[in-house]
Amino acid sequence: MSFQTSGSFPASLIPSQQRMALQSNYLNFNGSVTGDDTTQTFAQQYLPELYEAEVERYGNRTLSGFLRMVGAEMPMTSDQIIWSEQNRLHVSYRGLNAGTTIGGGPTFTATPNIAAPNTATTMAIRKGQTILISDQATGLITIKALVTEVRDAGGVAVVDGAANAISIDFKLYGTNTLPTALSGTANVNMFVYGAEFLKGTPGMSGSIEPSFTQFSNRPVIIKDKYEINGSDTAQIGWVEVATEDGTSGYLWYLKAESETRLRFEDYLEMQMVEGENAKTTAGVATSLSTDGYLGSEGMFAAIEARGNVYSGFAGAAAPGSGAMGDFDEILKNLDKQGAIEENMLFLSRSTALDFDDMIAAMAGGGFASTASASYGLFDNEQEMALNFGFSGFRRGSYDFYKTDWKYLNDASTRGLDKEIDGVLVPAGTSTVYDQMLGSNIRRPFLHVRYRASETEDRRFKNWITGSVGGAYTSDLDAMSVHFLSERCLVTQAANNFVLFKGA
Repeated sequence: MSFQTSGSFPASLIPSQQRMALQSNYLNFNGSVTGDDTTQTFAQQYLPELYEAEVERYGNRTLSGFLRMVGAEMPMTSDQIIWSEQNRLHVSYRGLNAGTTIGGGPTFTATPNIAAPNTATTMAIRKGQTILISDQATGLITIKALVTEVRDAGGVAVVDGAANAISIDFKLYGTNTLPTALSGTANVNMFVYGAEFLKGTPGMSGSIEPSFTQFSNRPVIIKDKYEINGSDTAQIGWVEVATEDGTSGYLWYLKAESETRLRFEDYLEMQMVEGENAKTTAGVATSLSTDGYLGSEGMFAAIEARGNVYSGFAGAAAPGSGAMGDFDEILKNLDKQGAIEENMLFLSRSTALDFDDMIAAMAGGGFASTASASYGLFDNEQEMALNFGFSGFRRGSYDFYKTDWKYLNDASTRGLDKEIDGVLVPAGTSTVYDQMLGSNIRRPFLHVRYRASETEDRRFKNWITGSVGGAYTSDLDAMSVHFLSERCLVTQAANNFVLFKGA
């Protein structure tokens, strides 16, 4: 008897709920070949041993669990969720246009470069403030100055503050000459570090209002279904089948229904990770969005748009180069963000091995080792971290907890490509204002919102239709098991996330 290596089981080998010799599952070893059944020819030559249990060829095949580790789930009642994130406290600009001397005197001007990362058309800088100017290319050429005037778009001085200011005039400390690298270029950075006023003069003109940036996301409806006719639900077989959740039996359709459920649960997480907006980044409609499909921003897309992307993480090398040098560059960038001290690393196998080699180099070179991590995220217990599959290490002032992410290794998902190598997720929570509660609350940086009300909970719905399996909703001689969820992912403070991508 020969068995198929893929596809469905032979018609003569259908699982049953108990050991019973039925016509539908009896193997006729002496019979002749009929139709497509080639199992009998083999049985005429050899007497096979029939294992009664399925082999778990791919181990535990489920992929979900990532969001349960790093986030939470909370209900929502509308088609869109909007949240606000604080901008930086201090005033700075990148990519300014620095003009040359104006009016024949040692006065210079700077205006926002609209194509630069700071695209605001106004400047929150006031007369009397002191600024530091540097070149954007290297950051090594700096000079300090005093703001002498703020002007509107027409070049007219603004006397009531900087609300309409689009350019500033300034004079230099210690010199009357603007360095060549800072003159007449669109590659100038600037930040305010203080102020200076003459004796007996009025106070600061105008004020700076707190600024914030709003982000939004919308839920998507995810569906799946398993269907089987009434006759096949009564079919039993010799082979005992087991489900991923630990149940077992001889009814094949129970196995199929369970796998559909588990596959759907994986879809719920994968959609939150991989989701994309249907419109372009500029908000331009696409053919998909005009059809009514709006999409939803997943974690990868959020990090690409608002976070940090690092391509081509190197393998093991001496400290200061290779993986160590790459990782230190990441830390330097994290210093410029929220500087969250505890972070979780979910990595592909190859990148996890690069980190292992890097950690070994850290320990051998006198750097902080795995044993020195505080494990604060796990109640300072290393054993707890290891039980969850994490290993910890410290670098600089940061603690990191590293684990393999099965989703990136599985050959039927992200293991098919090499685009994504891993993700760094800040641990802990962020403070946000909840309009329903009317107060500030703390929520994980990464969390799921699902549609729910007093009468409808769409977090995870499943129901049966048809006339089989206990349902009597129609005259259809079948059982249809339906699955539905409506949800979206909220990625807050994405500037603290890092996405590792292939070179």
